[in-house]
Amino acid sequence: MQTDNRILDDMARVLSGALSVAGGARAEMRQRARQHAELLLARMDLVRREEFEVVRDMATLAREENERLSRRIEELESSVKRRKRRT
Repeated sequence: MQTDNRILDDMARVLSGALSVAGGARAEMRQRARQHAELLLARMDLVRREEFEVVRDMATLAREENERLSRRIEELESSVKRRKRRT
């Protein structure tokens, strides 16, 4: 009976070691995949969402300012035309 327990103990140790190695390999593969993905993203020269949103907001404000200034120019031009008509 003691022989059977010893064999089972040895098998349990071997399986435990194999699982430990597999877990370590899995963690290493995950780390390498993450590093590879980060490298690819860095090469693509992508913009972070926060930066994009800031620039988008700036563009919106600039567009609104442009529209306001266009209306102001139209008002001034029509004012100049009215003055020319009077003279």
